[in-house]
Amino acid sequence: MKKVKIALLGLGNVGRGVWNILQMNGEEIMKRSGCQVEVAKILVRDPSKARAVKVPEELITTNFDEILNDDSIKIIVEVMGGIEPAREYILKSLNKKKHIVTANKMLLATYGDELFKKADEEEVMLNYEASVAGGIPIIQAINESLTANKIEKLYGIINGTTNFILSKMELEGSDFENVLKEAQEKGYAEADPTSDIEGFDAQYKLAILSSLAFGTKVKIDDVYREGITKITSKDIRYAKDFGLVIKLLAIAKETDGKLQLRVHPTMIPATHPLANVHDSFNAVFIKGNAVDDLMFYGRGAGDLPTGSAVVADIVSILRSDVDTENRLPVEKNNLWHKEIGEINDITSRYYIRTTVTDRPGVLGEITAIFGRHGVSLRSVIQRGRIKNEEEVGLVLVTHYTEEKQLQGAINEVKDIDAVKEINNMIRIEDFN
Repeated sequence: MKKVKIALLGLGNVGRGVWNILQMNGEEIMKRSGCQVEVAKILVRDPSKARAVKVPEELITTNFDEILNDDSIKIIVEVMGGIEPAREYILKSLNKKKHIVTANKMLLATYGDELFKKADEEEVMLNYEASVAGGIPIIQAINESLTANKIEKLYGIINGTTNFILSKMELEGSDFENVLKEAQEKGYAEADPTSDIEGFDAQYKLAILSSLAFGTKVKIDDVYREGITKITSKDIRYAKDFGLVIKLLAIAKETDGKLQLRVHPTMIPATHPLANVHDSFNAVFIKGNAVDDLMFYGRGAGDLPTGSAVVADIVSILRSDVDTENRLPVEKNNLWHKEIGEINDITSRYYIRTTVTDRPGVLGEITAIFGRHGVSLRSVIQRGRIKNEEEVGLVLVTHYTEEKQLQGAINEVKDIDAVKEINNMIRIEDFN
């Protein structure tokens, strides 16, 4: 039986999962790959740090050059995260013609072109299934199973932390801050949760997915982003009244030759499959012109689910030395340049929640402004007094309208003396 040596860069949550899977499923992996996988070295920053997994002391190193210069190590598994030194280590490894497996969505979304171009030049593989949606095999599905389709739309719940928070707010009526604290206690959210709750994590992942799904080069700044910090229990309750659910949705769709790429809180019908994705689970919903609707669902994070995707990439490399199809698009092909629209280009329905002074004529002023901007209102709801019996909550839901028209109306409404605050604006997606 052929033995193949690999090295892990990092022994955190994902690295631990990879190690444990290789130990508990080693025999199955050997049967499916035709090779025995041996972890030869593990790079860590602090060898004295207490860890939740026991590994032989002789495998631990703090010197990357020990791994780089060991010609017997054929595959580098990067699970350390961040941009640097991960980028430097991967480029050096590619120069040595070592295959790469990575779970690093931030790195791929930022420097994917450079890394995949280098992998092409060196004729080695760079696999990245674990970079999006944890254990869900969505990269493989788009690269192989759906190649007979033109993908028209892609919707994703691809951040488990925000889905946990919004699910708790929906199902239990909890407030954002309390659920965020619970998510941190459970290990779903970091001490600094900015990457998750402000949508950066989902933005990186959508850049990767949309590059594959639509065969075009996507930069991080091409993906519009909003987080969930403005969502309140009031918004959750109003959504329920309308038969809707709020999710942090990653949306990629092609309309009139332009791509829409955006991550933001979205109200979706409670009857849609994505509305029933709860807790820290992830899901990706795809519409292909041949296959129609598909949904991929599973654990989007965690040591074993993500480790499963990493090990699957290792097996893929063992089965084939070079697989040029399993790559992000690079600039060498003119087909990979599609125009990406601005957020103001989209057409949607909208939910707007405001606080206004309770006096005659305010509603008329507001609706008149919306009308002048070409925004048609589907419904207007006024709910009870808010403070000192002088202010009331006003909720507006629009018909389909262009974003730029809506933003123009909102900017003018803000200038009305009686309008104390535009509390929130949430886009509504009905999947039509």
